[in-house]
Amino acid sequence: MAAALRIKTLISTLSVILLLTLTEATNSGFTVDLIKRDSTLSPLYNSSHTYFDRLYNAFARSVSRANRFKPTLQANSSIQSNVIANDGEYLIKISLGTPAIEVLGIADTGSDLTWTQCEPCEKCYKQNLPLFDPQQSSTYGNMPCNSSPCKALNTTSCGTDKNTCQYGYSYGDQSFTNGDLGVETLTIGSTTSHQVTMPAKIVFGCGHNNDGTFCEAGSGIIDLGGGPLSLASQLNKSIGGKFSYYLVPTKNSNVTSKINFGSNGLVSGNGVVSTPLVAKDPSTFYYLTLEGISVGNKRFAYKASSKAVASNEGNIVIDSGTTLTLLPPEFHEDLVSAVEKAIDAKRVSDPRGVLSLCFRSKDEIDIPIITAHFTGADVKLKPINTF
Repeated sequence: MAAALRIKTLISTLSVILLLTLTEATNSGFTVDLIKRDSTLSPLYNSSHTYFDRLYNAFARSVSRANRFKPTLQANSSIQSNVIANDGEYLIKISLGTPAIEVLGIADTGSDLTWTQCEPCEKCYKQNLPLFDPQQSSTYGNMPCNSSPCKALNTTSCGTDKNTCQYGYSYGDQSFTNGDLGVETLTIGSTTSHQVTMPAKIVFGCGHNNDGTFCEAGSGIIDLGGGPLSLASQLNKSIGGKFSYYLVPTKNSNVTSKINFGSNGLVSGNGVVSTPLVAKDPSTFYYLTLEGISVGNKRFAYKASSKAVASNEGNIVIDSGTTLTLLPPEFHEDLVSAVEKAIDAKRVSDPRGVLSLCFRSKDEIDIPIITAHFTGADVKLKPINTF
């Protein structure tokens, strides 16, 4: 993944949803659209929601994810990912098999197994698209029990034929998928538009028993995490280990964000800064080192109750699928106090009881620039990013 990212939001968990429509393809890279969950182009769009309804819903999803993040880091936990299946911010459309069948899934940079619901289905949640039937595809194959992909998963067993890897994968909200590990041809883009077919077959989960907080619009998970089975890792040779993305402002509901793979993933231009990604366990997540945050000209060093967390590299995770920035309480308290002192307006309660730092004024409020200091990169957040 390209270390240089245009950062719109700075987050602490890693789960994302995408709807990809191919816009440009070259021999060494391609660019696709990201369609936000709440945009008019999304199948999850609700016309009755106001702009502030959508913001508050996104805030609630951020808090929900944070509550499920910690268990995923416990050494002996069976939980594989903290994705909240119906709470992501973007959707992805791909096609599997020959002939190609459309799959609309949650693209999640916080887990490592791409899967979709499959026939025959023992137990499946309701989905709008047809289930993928591996028996109807001429390019589908089962992954053997002794294969490296099978061994890369924590929970696997052998099928009755002794040569089919069966997997079990669960998430932080107790959602789960169980099925056969297979290989299949994967195409990015709609079946009715220009497509990019991957040069090699992709390992994925063919789920026959799936349930949880999944929405009907989706039919599985598309993973872009750092683990060996994620789609990003499997495409490593084709894309040179690089992808980048940028997110348009929330109010631009009819404008799509972009994700770039391969040579198109280079981020350059005025204002671009770069910070290293830090390799840590679990390898699923993308870790950065946050050194501190400034409110105006007053800088606060990053701190946490755990000295090991505060002093080590990779003390925060970046997640394009969570709206809020989530920080350790003691660090957060210092920042809130500094922001309150810097703003000349009356502090009031949020009418909806969600946000803690709200102000009221008849005149325009002078809001300080808040700067996130990463290793080698300062990211200035303007008032539109913080309020």
